[in-house]
Formats: sequence, structure tokens, C-alpha cells
Amino acid sequence: MKEEGNVMVIAHRMISGASPSPTSTLHSPATQPPLPTPSPYSFSVASTRLRSRPSIYAYDLALRSLALLFSFISALSLAVPSPTRTKRGTISKFCDNSQLTYCFTVSILAFIYSAFQLFKRVCDIAFRGVLISDMTSDYLSFILDQLTGYLLVSSSSVTIPVIQQMDSQTPLWKAAILAVCMSFTAFMVLAVSALLSGYKLCKRIIW
Repeated sequence: MKEEGNVMVIAHRMISGASPSPTSTLHSPATQPPLPTPSPYSFSVASTRLRSRPSIYAYDLALRSLALLFSFISALSLAVPSPTRTKRGTISKFCDNSQLTYCFTVSILAFIYSAFQLFKRVCDIAFRGVLISDMTSDYLSFILDQLTGYLLVSSSSVTIPVIQQMDSQTPLWKAAILAVCMSFTAFMVLAVSALLSGYKLCKRIIW
């Protein structure tokens, strides 16, 4: 009986010693929370600044929008005024004068070309290379930007002598002044666009 009592005491001590205490359970390595893993969407400050800078495509998109706006204002300013009288006494609309008609036609062509380029840039952002391939687009933009810019500056230059012959108090005179200013501004915007097109073309040829 004494031996059986000793065995039961030893077994009781072994069972009580094997059961973990609450304090040891809380501080055991298996129950500690895992370390937080770095998120793949976390960026450093330097990378965020680099990505926040607008790319060359954003500049090109803004320039195409400005060219579209200026060419539209140039064409609209000639189409809106009513017929007026020149110093020579003849009734004149913009369509009665070849220089003003040339300026209006060039503004319409520049508006259509800028609208196409703007539409293509938006398509490039949404679906890259679907409308026209990048190589073909660079060649066409480089050539057509210079051609459209030449037409705009030539239409502005031939309209100035007509403005000098018109009565300065007539609405058509004011409209012609506005058309020449907007046409020349559109030329400056297209000149910068031509530089960007040439840069992209040279970058493509060299690389």
C-alpha cells in the first residue's frame, strides 16, 4: 500500500509538472503574433516623387488640347461676325476675301488634325497601340506637325495686309485680329509638339 501511494504521488507530480502554466503559455514563442510583412503597395518618398512627375505623353496630351482650342477659336472668330464694309466701300465677309478664307480653312484643318491627335493620345492611354502603331505615329506626327505649323503661320502672315485695309471699327476687323492671334498661338503650340515628336522619333531611332 505504501508503494502504491508513492507511485500515485509521483504520477501526480509528473502530471502537474507537464501541464503548462498560463504565464508560460502567454510568453511562449508559438503563441506570439507574427511580425508584420511589408506591403507590396508601400513606396518610398523618392519613388512616389518620380512617379508623380508628368511624363512626355502628358505634356503631349496637354499641347494637343491647347492646339485644338486655339484653332477652334481662330475659325469661330471668322465665322461669327456679320458682313461688314471695308475702306474701299465694298461689302465683305470672310468668304469674300481669299486671304481670310485661307485663314479660316487652315484653322479648320488644324482643328481637325488636333482633334485626331488628341483622340489618338487618349486611345494610347486607354488601349496602347490599337489605333496606329507607335512607330508610324511618331513619323506621321513629326511630318504633319511641321506641315500644319507652316500652314498656320502662312495664313497669319497673308491675313495681316487684309486687316490693314479694313475699317478698325467693324466686327470683322476685330474678328480677323483675334483669328490671327489664335492662329499664331496654335502655331507656337504645334511647334513645341513638333519638337516633342522629333525627340520621340530620335529616341526611337537611336535606341
